[in-house]
Amino acid sequence: MERTWNNKAWFMVLPVLLLVAFSAIIPLMTVVNYSVQDTFGNNVFFWAGADWFEEILHSDRFWEAMGRNLVFSAIILVIEIPLGIFIALNMPKKGWGVPVCLVLMALPLLIPWNVVGTIWQVFGRVDIGLLGYTLRALGFDYNYVNDPFDAWITVIVMDVWHWTSLVVLLCYAGLVSIPDAYYQAAKIDGASRWAIFRYIQLPKMNRVLLIAVLLRFMDSFMIYTEPFVVTGGGPGNTTTFLSIDLVKLAIGEFNLGEAAAMSIVYFLIIMLLSWVFYTVMTAYDAER
Repeated sequence: MERTWNNKAWFMVLPVLLLVAFSAIIPLMTVVNYSVQDTFGNNVFFWAGADWFEEILHSDRFWEAMGRNLVFSAIILVIEIPLGIFIALNMPKKGWGVPVCLVLMALPLLIPWNVVGTIWQVFGRVDIGLLGYTLRALGFDYNYVNDPFDAWITVIVMDVWHWTSLVVLLCYAGLVSIPDAYYQAAKIDGASRWAIFRYIQLPKMNRVLLIAVLLRFMDSFMIYTEPFVVTGGGPGNTTTFLSIDLVKLAIGEFNLGEAAAMSIVYFLIIMLLSWVFYTVMTAYDAER
């Protein structure tokens, strides 16, 4: 029996396609247009070709910001993924504690990014902030405004506080989907807690861990609002990530051509690294 195709269904997705074209494709084409042109003002443009891309790729400023981004994303993944797994493993699976823990885990995710930055900006101040004042009272020379190390620690701890909950919720969803029969069989065999984690829980969490790693990598690599509100990219340029440098270039210096070229390179790097993460992790999952 032949299947009947109803092409009228395309008209139902047409509004979505038009919305995506308006909100994504048209701005992208505008950025591409700016990236190959230059202007001296008065809305008069002339062809620049790949000059902006060459300047970006040969810029020490770009590669230094890229290095800071990679280091930050690596630190975030190393901390948040194991911490999220650990918290999810120790959350209750039954009883009244389940909704309580889920609500507590979801609370940081509900706070807007600029509010998170403002909270930690005040929290870390040495004059009125609880964290900064307490560390100073304990004898620590803490000042995220002047010390690059303190600024990095503050931004990292802030991101861990804000986004570890996402990893926890994803891992918890993978854990609760494991049938009780697996645990009963492991108990009969006398398996240790480590053996249960390695051979039952971790394989069942592979897919959600892949999603968690991809989401946290992309979010951490594109981070802008929180560190900008807390440190403004400082002290100096020590917390100036690519996103912050891009905004400074486009709005602060009004160099639209170079900023457009940087945004395209930035986008392609995120796509490439995400594809590498996905390919490596899915290949590892297939081997297992």
